[in-house]
Amino acid sequence: MSLHLALLLAYSVLQVLLGLWIGRRVRGTDDFFVAGRRLGPALLFSTLLAANIGAGSTVGATGLGYRDGLSAWWWVGSAGIGSLFLGFLVGPRIRRIAQEQGLHTVGDFLERRYSRGLRGVIALLLWFGTLAILAGQLIAAGKILHVVTGLPPAAGSLIGGLVLTVYFTAGGLLGAAWINALQLVVEVSVFAVLLPAAIHGAGGWPAVVSRAPAEASFWSFWQGGASGVSYVALLVPAFVISPGLLQKVYGARDDRAVRTGVGLNAVFLLFFAFIPTLLGVVARAQHPGLADHELALPTILLHDLPPLLGALGLAAAFTTDVNTADAILFMLSTSLAQDLYRGFVNREASDANVLRVARAAAVAGGALGIAIAVVAPSVIGALSIFYSLLSVSLIVPVIGGLYVPRVGTREAFASIACGVTAMLAVLATPGRGWGAFSPVLVGILAAVFGCLFAMAMPRRRDRFVRE
Repeated sequence: MSLHLALLLAYSVLQVLLGLWIGRRVRGTDDFFVAGRRLGPALLFSTLLAANIGAGSTVGATGLGYRDGLSAWWWVGSAGIGSLFLGFLVGPRIRRIAQEQGLHTVGDFLERRYSRGLRGVIALLLWFGTLAILAGQLIAAGKILHVVTGLPPAAGSLIGGLVLTVYFTAGGLLGAAWINALQLVVEVSVFAVLLPAAIHGAGGWPAVVSRAPAEASFWSFWQGGASGVSYVALLVPAFVISPGLLQKVYGARDDRAVRTGVGLNAVFLLFFAFIPTLLGVVARAQHPGLADHELALPTILLHDLPPLLGALGLAAAFTTDVNTADAILFMLSTSLAQDLYRGFVNREASDANVLRVARAAAVAGGALGIAIAVVAPSVIGALSIFYSLLSVSLIVPVIGGLYVPRVGTREAFASIACGVTAMLAVLATPGRGWGAFSPVLVGILAAVFGCLFAMAMPRRRDRFVRE
């Protein structure tokens, strides 16, 4: 057995054992869904950052840097910008509402603010999109193990899926928060030395520049190939109103924990965004003929670094995929148990029953994510499906629900219908966009227009949530 594979397997077993141990402390849905609302700044920071640094931020972003150059910064950088809005504008406000009213999911908020029907529509929409992003994480895990061991990518997706399903099903948010803290220590420690080591191994930065593409677009920070500032429209809204991130905010013990924990997460992401981008540039200089640009990170870790550092880097990259996937599984299981089961099937369900359904949903979601990962071709492609659907369907109901009392159930439904329809219409066009207007940007604009149009029509008075 190779050093790389042995280290990956040992680390995976450690995470499973830790999740099972912490799972013994989970006594009910309050622990499983919102960690008992006792996450301080440090744990909130670690669980958010672990969720945000995943397949898209490592394997995917390095692949974009390999393909498009410096403009790949905007893939992770946009997540940092969105996190600033979450930490200082949306997060503290929605946390207070969640604590005062005993809310466990974003679906709980939507039902209190609008209606049970809107809660159901959003839950169903996000189930499809969330499965796509879960699959994206597992695709990346499969690619890493494929490069390391030669195993088929499907086998790597299966191993990663089993690890996260076991430890999350046992411990929920409470277990994931502690495991994410462990994962974050490994990730930050390893990625801090990967970039300088890779540049040194390539002969220094001048040597990298001399062998990388000379085209101006490759060295443009703002736009190069398909990457660039256009990612802002796709990703910033998604990182403000993501149900998985908002639900982690629900678990904060107070507003200070939200501002500090989420704010530090944002600052870290803005700086971290340079690491995978520049690793992609180094990989392009070292290995210009890769058939799949998303193999850039595992290739450079396996072939261009000392064996121990490469093995640690691959373990860190593998775990970033797993720890982001647990945040996605978190959304899937809690949404099905709280938003669909308790919201529509059995409104009088006991706490114990809802917890059992959440754990069963985690197992089912993990299995479906693995199945999709086996047939889906691209990490970034899978993630883009989720981010697009998330931004277009939730931007008006969440932001409007928090700040605009006149936005009611009709306005929320109109925004979802107009936004999703417009986005799908643009996706169906040959160029999949209208110049600078990407499908998701058109969808967001249509969602806002649909809301304003419905608001202008005669309306009945809707109940709304007060602070």
